[in-house]
Amino acid sequence: MFNYRFQWGQAWAKLPQMLDGALVTMKIAILSMVIGILIAVVLTLFRRSNSRVLAGFATVWVEIARNTPALFQIYMAHFGLAGLGVHLSPFNSLLLGITFNNAGYLAENFRGALKAIPDTQSRAGRSLGMSDLQAFRYIVLPQMIRIAYPTITNQMVWAVLMTSLGVTVGMNSDLYGVTQDLNALTFRTFELFAIAAVIFYIIVKIIQLGARLFARRLFRY
Repeated sequence: MFNYRFQWGQAWAKLPQMLDGALVTMKIAILSMVIGILIAVVLTLFRRSNSRVLAGFATVWVEIARNTPALFQIYMAHFGLAGLGVHLSPFNSLLLGITFNNAGYLAENFRGALKAIPDTQSRAGRSLGMSDLQAFRYIVLPQMIRIAYPTITNQMVWAVLMTSLGVTVGMNSDLYGVTQDLNALTFRTFELFAIAAVIFYIIVKIIQLGARLFARRLFRY
């Protein structure tokens, strides 16, 4: 028979600690996106390269990132590297795993965005005396980011939600980890995780709203 007694007061008393965890969650998500975008641009260039080694490296990265579970990637960052003598903290392992995933997905999205940009754009840049790299940087890259912007926003949301996987490698300072620890102390499972879900929801909505406002300013022309 269901006899669970809700005690919201105990859960709300822990809100400051959960908000501190939410800040850590946002820190990991933002860092993983910034680094992931930079790596994704490099991987995109590698895939366009005439070098089979560089193109192959980029292809393997993208294939692993897109076709294996994110949890596996975080496990490999924490336990796999530890087996090779590289010991990372739970924070760094989670950051590395999410960054790896972000870079792979974004690189594939950027590849698709590039297909929507006519080659004449690059040729026009070279006709003005630009090198291939300069034409990519000043002409192709801005258009690529604009086309891929919605998927970048979606990936940012996914990065926030992926932080909850950090608990599997001992991460207890992010929102999910803090909630898990508080649950072990208070046994207010439903109340605590309901509040955590609302916080995650608010974070995601803030990201989506911020992305729309930023897009209006960035892509006015």
